[in-house]
Amino acid sequence: MYREQRLSQAFVELADTLVDDFDVVDFMTLLTERCVELLGATDGGLMLVDPHGELRVVASSSEQMRTLELLELQSSEGPCLDAFRTADAVAANDLDAVARCWPSFAIHVQLAGYRSIYAVPMRLRATVIGALNLFNTDQAPWDDEDLKIAQALAGVATIGLLHHRAMHDSLLLSTQLQTALNSRVTIEQAKGLLAERLDIDTEDAFERLRLYARSHSLLLARVASDLLAAALPTAAMDELRRPRAR
Repeated sequence: MYREQRLSQAFVELADTLVDDFDVVDFMTLLTERCVELLGATDGGLMLVDPHGELRVVASSSEQMRTLELLELQSSEGPCLDAFRTADAVAANDLDAVARCWPSFAIHVQLAGYRSIYAVPMRLRATVIGALNLFNTDQAPWDDEDLKIAQALAGVATIGLLHHRAMHDSLLLSTQLQTALNSRVTIEQAKGLLAERLDIDTEDAFERLRLYARSHSLLLARVASDLLAAALPTAAMDELRRPRAR
């Protein structure tokens, strides 16, 4: 019963990404710690893919595990890399299996005292963003239920991370759109003021503002704002008074 309660709590923790101070590294460390705790692994580590498509170490339950993950990347072979590349779980229940799968990496695994390895992809449908490693110092076969739990925890964390990323992108887009809308209001006010001051139509006023901004490498919104604030230099106003070339 205790494990069921801790598992439920872990799912709630991993689903909670909609916070202002969301920290990806802390979030991935939490996933690694919970997997080690709930599945009885000796150590765990996690890698995420960077914008260039390369895996990077993001979290580990110990310094030894972090070193081993770095060696895995250096040797270009290992359970995390295979889980990421195949989008499927990878298991090696003894050192012979580890050596068959990853000859170069197996040396480091043996020296570190681990005997069995399991890795699951950080996956949501066809999207794979990384992989989770779980290492054990014994050679007991991984229980099927444990493996399903590991994949479920990794899946929930992946959904949370992608959801947060989507929310961040959405908020960024919303901010950009709001800025554009605010700028447009300023520009409309400025072209109306210029049209009245120069006795020209608003279309002509807009084109004069636009041409001035472009010729001086200025933002149109900045020119409009300065005009409304009477902050444009005299030379600028003289330039704006000159009719546009047809």
